[in-house]
Amino acid sequence: MARSLERLRTQYAAKPEDMMKQSHGPGRNGPPGRGATGKPKNTGETVKRLLSYVGKYWYRLVLVLLCMLMATVASLCGGYLMAPIIDHLTLAVKPDAVITMSPFEKIADDVLTQITSGQAVQDWIASGTIQAVSAYVAVALIVLGIVYLISVICTYLQARLMMSVSLRVIENLRNDLFRKMQGLPVRYYDGHPTGELMSRYTNDIDNIDTMINNSLVGLISGLITLIGTFVFMITTSWVLTLITIVFIPIFLFGGMAIAKKSAKYYKAQQAALGAVNGYIEETVTGQKVIKVFNHESECVEEFSQLNEDLKDKQFGAQFFGGIMGPVMGNMGQICYGITIGVGGILMCTGSLTPGALSVFAGYSRQFSMPINQMSQQATTILAALAGAERVFAVMDAEPEVPDREGAEATEIRGDVVMEHVTFGYVPEKIVLKDITLYAHPGQKIAFVGSTGAGKTTITNLLNRFYDIEEGKITIDGKDIKDYPRDWLRQNIAMVLQDTHLFTGTVRENIRYGRLDATDEEVEAAAKLASAHSFIMRLENGYDTMLEGDGANLSQGQRQLLNIARAAVSKAPILVLDEATSSVDTRTERHIEHGMDRLMKTRTTFVIAHRLSTVRNANAIMVLEKGEIIERGTHEDLLEMKGRYYELYTGKAELA
Repeated sequence: MARSLERLRTQYAAKPEDMMKQSHGPGRNGPPGRGATGKPKNTGETVKRLLSYVGKYWYRLVLVLLCMLMATVASLCGGYLMAPIIDHLTLAVKPDAVITMSPFEKIADDVLTQITSGQAVQDWIASGTIQAVSAYVAVALIVLGIVYLISVICTYLQARLMMSVSLRVIENLRNDLFRKMQGLPVRYYDGHPTGELMSRYTNDIDNIDTMINNSLVGLISGLITLIGTFVFMITTSWVLTLITIVFIPIFLFGGMAIAKKSAKYYKAQQAALGAVNGYIEETVTGQKVIKVFNHESECVEEFSQLNEDLKDKQFGAQFFGGIMGPVMGNMGQICYGITIGVGGILMCTGSLTPGALSVFAGYSRQFSMPINQMSQQATTILAALAGAERVFAVMDAEPEVPDREGAEATEIRGDVVMEHVTFGYVPEKIVLKDITLYAHPGQKIAFVGSTGAGKTTITNLLNRFYDIEEGKITIDGKDIKDYPRDWLRQNIAMVLQDTHLFTGTVRENIRYGRLDATDEEVEAAAKLASAHSFIMRLENGYDTMLEGDGANLSQGQRQLLNIARAAVSKAPILVLDEATSSVDTRTERHIEHGMDRLMKTRTTFVIAHRLSTVRNANAIMVLEKGEIIERGTHEDLLEMKGRYYELYTGKAELA
C-alpha cells in the first residue's frame, strides 16, 4: 500500500531540527539538506561575523563603491544630457520659444556650449560643413557617448572587483568550515544528518555568495540610483516629483502584498522540492531492495503524489512571482501617464521645457525600478543570513577535547588495560557497565554478543572517539588521555564493517594506512590480506582508478582493500570490526592465515558474528546489555555451557 501524501511529506521534508532530534547514536544519516529558507535568529551577530570575512578586502570594497558611484552618476548624467539637446533642437525649429532651464540642465548646457565654442569646432562650422545647432548636437552626442562609456567601464570594474571579493570570502568560509569539521568529535557527526551538513557547503554558502556578489551590490546600487534620480527629478520639476512620490506607498504596498503571498508559496515549494529530492535519493540508493520486493508500482505512485504536490506549490510560487513584474510595471505606467499628462500642461504654460519633460519622463519611469529591485533582494538577503547562521553554528560547535597539558607521544607497544569502564552516548542510557579487561602485545581479544551489546563502543573508546565518564583505559601503563590524540590514533589501525574507499588508485587507497609506505610495502600488505591476486586481474592492476567508493569492485574486494590498508600500517594495535563479514568462506580462510601473521606482534581486538573466526583468540568476551557475562578461551567457554555455548551450538542466536 502506497503511503499517504501527508506521511510522505513528514518523512522526506522534515525540518532540520526535527531530523537532528531523531538522530542519536552512531551511524545516523539523513537525506540531502535544502539549505536555510527562513529568517536568521540573530541577525546582528551573523552580519558582524560576515563583515569580519568581507572586511579583509576593504580596499577592494572601497574601489567597488567608487566604481558603483561613478557608474550611477554617469548613467544619470547621460540621461540628463538629453535635455539641452532637445531644447536646442526646439529653438532651431521655433526660435521665439522661451526656454527656462533647470540648474543641472544649465550646467550641462554651459559645458556643451564651451566645448562647441572651441577653435576646432568653430573652424568646422566656419567651413560650412556643419551648422552651429548641428555642431552643438554632435558635440553633445560625443560627450553623451563618453559618459555612457565611463558608466560601462565602471560597471565592468565594479563587477570584477566584487566577484573577486565574493569568491575569496566564500573560499575562506569553506576552508574554515572544512577545517572546523575535521576537528569535531565523532559524537557530533552521530547527532547530525550527513545531508544537513553537506547543505552548509552547497545551499547555504551559495546563498551567501549570491548575497555578496549580487544582492549586496544591487541594494547599494539601487539606493544610490534612487537618491541620484530623486535629486535630478526634484531639480527638474518639484511638481512632477511630488506626483511620483505619491505613488511610492502604492508601489510598496502592492509589492509587499504580492511578495508576502509569493513567499508563502515559495517556502512550501522548497519543502515539497526537498521531499522529492529525498525520495529520489532513497529510491535510487535502495533500487535493489525495491526490485527484490516488486515495489516499483508503489514507488511510482508515491513519487507521483510528491511530484504533483510539488507542481501545485510551484504553480502558486511562480504565479505570484511572475505577476510581480507586470503588476508593478502597470502601476509604473499609470504613474508615468499621469506624470506626462501634468508635465504636458506645465510645458504648455511655459513652466517646463520640452527637454526637461523628456528627461523627467525617463527618470519617472526608472524611479520605481530601484524600489522593486531592493524589495526583491530582501528575501535573498534573509535566506543568505539564515544560511550564514547555520554555517557559523557548525563553526561554533564544541571541538574535540584538547590534549592534556604535558601529553607525550611516547612509543606504544600495545599493552591495553580497561579498568571499571562505564559509558553512555547519552547520560540517561548507559551502554557499558563496569567493563574490565586486558590485552598484551601479540594477543587476540574477541568480542561476541547481541547487536547493541556494546562491542563497537569498546573500540570507539579505545580510539578516544568518545571519552569515558567512569573508569580508566591505559596503554603500556599510561592513561590514553596522556597521549596526544593524533598519536594515539596513529598507533591503532582499524578495519570497519562499513568499507570506505576514496577516489584514487588502488595503490593510493592501500597506502592511506601509512602515507610513507613504499610500493613494495603496499604490495606486501595486499598479499597479506589476500587482495594481490584480484588486484592483478584489474585492468591497470594497482594503478586502477576507483570511483564512487569502489563501485566497480565487489563488497568482498572492497573489504580486502580495507584490510590491506590496515596491514600496511605499522600500528601496534589492530581493531577488526566484522572485518570478514563481507567475504566468502574460502576468502575468509585465506585472510585468517594472513591476519594470523599480521597479529603475531600486535594487540588485536576482534568483533565478530561468525564465531568460527574467533576460536583461536586468546580470550573471548561475551557481552550482553553492556556487561561482560562470560570470558575465557574457546574451549573454556564451551565447558562452561553458558551463553557462548548456546550461541556456538545454535541453541541461541545473536539478535
